[in-house]
Amino acid sequence: MRVKRGNVARKRRKKILKLAKGFRGSHSKLFRTANQQVMKALRSAYRDRKKRKRDFRRLWIVRLNAAARQQGISYSQLIGKLKKANIGLNRKVLAQMAILDPTSFAKVVEAAVQAQ
Repeated sequence: MRVKRGNVARKRRKKILKLAKGFRGSHSKLFRTANQQVMKALRSAYRDRKKRKRDFRRLWIVRLNAAARQQGISYSQLIGKLKKANIGLNRKVLAQMAILDPTSFAKVVEAAVQAQ
């Protein structure tokens, strides 16, 4: 007795084409090219989920450096003094403070400098 795979194959193809919705041209219409593009997209998504964390940390450091220099101190000195002063604010919070509330950021910098 033969095995009929029509249903299984169609489901598999429909799943891939559904993932390829929004891709341009034949990348969303033809199964083979769509399959390649979906695999590439999923690889990129996996890689970039890791990369996003690095990118945000870099952004926060750049913002902190700019804000710290306005206070007359470099980024590396600021982080060192915060560690010695036992001020446990992370870079994300510090960068948000520097943008949204510069006066309180200045007070944190001042507290870190005074602690030595």
